[in-house]
Amino acid sequence: MSSRIMLDKIQAQIIPYLAPTVKELLTNLPSAYQNQLEEIRLRLGKPLCLHLMKSETFITGSGRLTRQAEEGYLVQADDITRTLAAISGNSIYALDEELRRGFITIKGGHRVGLAGKTIVENGQIRSMKDFSSLNIRIAREIPGCGGKLVGQILDNYGLPYNTLIISPPKCGKTTILRDIARQLSRELNVVIIDERSEIAGCFQGEPQLDVGPRADVLEGCPKALGMVMAIRALSPQVIVTDEIGRYEDTEAIEECLNAGVRVIATAHASSLEDLKRRPVIQEIFKQQSFQIVVILSRRRGPGTMEKIVRLGQTGGETCLPK
Repeated sequence: MSSRIMLDKIQAQIIPYLAPTVKELLTNLPSAYQNQLEEIRLRLGKPLCLHLMKSETFITGSGRLTRQAEEGYLVQADDITRTLAAISGNSIYALDEELRRGFITIKGGHRVGLAGKTIVENGQIRSMKDFSSLNIRIAREIPGCGGKLVGQILDNYGLPYNTLIISPPKCGKTTILRDIARQLSRELNVVIIDERSEIAGCFQGEPQLDVGPRADVLEGCPKALGMVMAIRALSPQVIVTDEIGRYEDTEAIEECLNAGVRVIATAHASSLEDLKRRPVIQEIFKQQSFQIVVILSRRRGPGTMEKIVRLGQTGGETCLPK
């Protein structure tokens, strides 16, 4: 996505939701910095914090950027209240499901994370109140960013090998996963299990981010349940999902493979060795569910491809050219 398009999206889809004081500060922010925004963090009584692509900064009451937290504009209760009112259309408690999940997806696929007092019943979060902070995460598309990887993971029949993409947080896993889904769905039926509304960024049922012409999205659906639902009802050739890590995910992936459906997923880990130390992933490796593991980092910016490893049936590993 070009810088101009991204800037237009931020100005049209993010800034209008902000409380007046915060809106003015962000509107007057130079466009070069607006375009680098990844997160806007409003914490009650704390300095307004901006996460940019390569740095973190605060913004003073006069609109000047600073690295010193004590110089930052202190977020007021009214800033949080009015921002939430705009995001929810003045009906925050009508968004029961969103409050249970702890985030709201807005037009454009951007996600607003919520913190405050949770209301728990029978061991389950029922709602939230007394909101103390908001984390507005800017949804970014980089069309083509997964193109090189797609070429590495296709077999001779044009189907992807079962592939696991790993990295620490904020290294571009989801952005690359989305682009892989987009490119594969030009030719294949792809089902996206989007439990946290980050891959397709659906708003009122419509994907806000480009996931391609043959992609179906199960939004807000637990991964394990979604995989089974997809096999039964949507005839996928490929299932794409983010951040596996539960035992039920392992069983669902195995069911996909038994049905002849290819799986592309992500997981949090800093290395293949780190990944293999996790009990759930150990089970996945024992079942030989994945044939390729891709390791990403942020060393040269988000999406830096460190290594592509092909896993052999005997447990051996072969590094593929990046």
